Amino acid sequence: MLTWSWKSRVGFTGQVLRNLVFMTVGSLLCAVAINGILVPHRFFGAGFTGMSLVIHYLAPSLPVAALYFILNVPLFALGWMYVGRRFFLYSIAGTLIFSGALACTHVSLPVYDKFLCALLAGIIMGTGSGIILRSLGSAGGLDILSVILFKRFSIRLGTSILAFNSFILAAGAILFSLEMALYTLIFLFGTSYMVNLVVTGLSQRKAVFIISPQWEEISQEIMEKIQRGVTIIGGRGGYTGREEHILYTVITFRELSRLKQLVSSIDPDAFVVVTETLEVMGHRIGSQPHW
Repeated sequence: MLTWSWKSRVGFTGQVLRNLVFMTVGSLLCAVAINGILVPHRFFGAGFTGMSLVIHYLAPSLPVAALYFILNVPLFALGWMYVGRRFFLYSIAGTLIFSGALACTHVSLPVYDKFLCALLAGIIMGTGSGIILRSLGSAGGLDILSVILFKRFSIRLGTSILAFNSFILAAGAILFSLEMALYTLIFLFGTSYMVNLVVTGLSQRKAVFIISPQWEEISQEIMEKIQRGVTIIGGRGGYTGREEHILYTVITFRELSRLKQLVSSIDPDAFVVVTETLEVMGHRIGSQPHW
């Protein structure tokens, strides 16, 4: 019992350190994008970061880090109510880390073309935000709302972040210039894409349907060589009227090429349909982050 308790404490400490490292690395990358590109070029940003930047441009004496922290305070209650206590505590830590990174990280990136700046900022910011969301918490702001929407309505993180930023673009275009708003739109598309890539990335699951006379052999090979479960669905050919056996399996993106080679080696004429999944929940093949 004592040994188990010691191991549990070590595992819990390791998990906490891992999540704090994720949040720190992600926050530093986001701070590089904000202080190194967005602020010098007077671009706007995503969510509460964008709101902080707009306020900062209107009142330069107010620092972005302090504004970001103050704007996040009301969202902590939502994180507590809709996501969970653990996510809430990690989000407080993430917000403090993110605000600290904004206050302390000041870099100058040697990129001067505004289009390339917007693209680079999106890549860096999206990567940083995705790394933060790979932890069990968030850096506050729209991360909290995005996780709530993902858990309750299965709306992708990057999609919700992009949707919530439309009013930031409108405010920026009215208060500053349409050109800056358009460059910010490029930045937001880059951020949205990178968030989805980092959070799901190569772990994106694929659902595969296979119709073949050699369905028994293919099913056995999938279970033995790829070690994925297979569901056999009964069907009937609409033209031929023959009874068919449809194999259904869910695999990772990395396993897709192996599966196609395996099916082709057994039956080159097999009918195979590969579809993307939004999320998959399960012990072995699940892809949904567990916040």
